[in-house]
Amino acid sequence: MTEDLGYGWQGDLIDLPAYLKRIGHDGDLAPTDGTLRALHRAHTTTIPFENLEIMLGRPVDLSLDAVQAKLVERPRGGYCFEHNRLFAAVLEKLGYEVTAMSGRVTLGARGTRPSTHALLHVRPPGRSRDEPAWLCDVGFGAGPLEPLRFRDGEEVEQDGWGFRLQKGRTVATWSPVTVGWELHQRGPDGWVQRHTFATNETFRIDFDVLNHYVSTSPRSPFTTRPFTQKFSSDALHVLDGTKLTTTRPDGTAETRALTPEELPETLATYFGIVLEAEDVPRLITFLRR
Repeated sequence: MTEDLGYGWQGDLIDLPAYLKRIGHDGDLAPTDGTLRALHRAHTTTIPFENLEIMLGRPVDLSLDAVQAKLVERPRGGYCFEHNRLFAAVLEKLGYEVTAMSGRVTLGARGTRPSTHALLHVRPPGRSRDEPAWLCDVGFGAGPLEPLRFRDGEEVEQDGWGFRLQKGRTVATWSPVTVGWELHQRGPDGWVQRHTFATNETFRIDFDVLNHYVSTSPRSPFTTRPFTQKFSSDALHVLDGTKLTTTRPDGTAETRALTPEELPETLATYFGIVLEAEDVPRLITFLRR
């Protein structure tokens, strides 16, 4: 057995047929731009974003076996570290060059935010370094539906949803700067910076460290309430605590409040998440507490 030195994404261990069945992809698997776009769209619109393990009192395990068992076999969802752990292994298996990065979620806020988001820098094999690679972000929960090219200022329209990738700006002019990027998303009031990131390589062990903070710190937004998202071409469903919001590409939104007892059915209906029988009272108790 070859010693695992922590590099790469263990694509040789992925159950590719099970993954493809889970996301409903039966098309071409040649490592091309077209395949990447198709896989990204299928993954994003099939596997939901969710943090429910934290509410249920269990650790978030990023081993590939655990991520496959949860996101592919059960099926459940996960947050960015789980999604991109899985997607990176799939792409590596297919022959893409995959590098992970970490990002700072801003959502329009000013000031420095911690690195708590995972993204992927992906290039088809044999692609010239003079051609832009792709930004893949299947783990944010709100798109994009397909990857974005690393082209400064490029705006894309994906089934009515707008995204823009641009070179980042720095405020600390006294400091050496690593070239960074910003992903913007179009909302009802215009463009909003969603997150910033540098193209420095992030490894699996870095995912473990970041995941520990996100899943355990009382300062993490994911330890205080359930947060689930399901994105599609025509709607973004978000469950934030006991508030369910559906947003359309044109910016119109509908929101309604739920009781804790309504959450299990809501999770199944809107997000495709079916809890184990013993987890239903756990989640309701967490919300009531």
